[in-house]
Amino acid sequence: MMFAAAVFGNLAADVVSHDDITELDAFLADWFHSHKNSIWTDPMLFITHTHDVLGVLLMASALGLYFYLKKARYWLICLVLAVPGGQLLNVLLKYIFQRARPSFDEPLLTLATYSFPSGHTLGATVFYGVLAAYLVCTVPRWKVRILVVLFACLMVALVALSRVYLGAHYLSDVLGAMVEGCGWLAVCITACSTLRRRRAARISE
Repeated sequence: MMFAAAVFGNLAADVVSHDDITELDAFLADWFHSHKNSIWTDPMLFITHTHDVLGVLLMASALGLYFYLKKARYWLICLVLAVPGGQLLNVLLKYIFQRARPSFDEPLLTLATYSFPSGHTLGATVFYGVLAAYLVCTVPRWKVRILVVLFACLMVALVALSRVYLGAHYLSDVLGAMVEGCGWLAVCITACSTLRRRRAARISE
């Protein structure tokens, strides 16, 4: 939690001060834009559109319904805190930093909101993070747990790549969102775990 906050703070400071990472940002943005008409464009558009705010909220709603039916109350609370709460936090951070998005002639996507950190990447990080944490805690086989974590990491990486590929964000935008998401997820899981333990302690008294 504190580690994530420190990493995010350092990354944000580098972005604000136009440190070396912003040069890498510009290089990668120009490189991907020069290859925007490749066979990967349609898959990247599909990934990015299915992980917009509405897409993530729909997937979170489905997972929330599953938690409700399984009577996994604390996981449901964690999901509500992590996904909608994380998206609100991300909007706040965007307005704090007010970083302009990459600008190109004939862009694949045109967006009027701010760039840092990436909302799509944040949404994917917290959603797949909650899903992976739940499965890791409930699935007994360690090989399946490893596959679950790898799948979650792959999905977050694909969403982040789609945002950079399509020219919607810089590399530091998606990295910042990943760190932000991990930190916020740690806060939510810790809070719900603490709440569950305290309730169990009161019941046992």
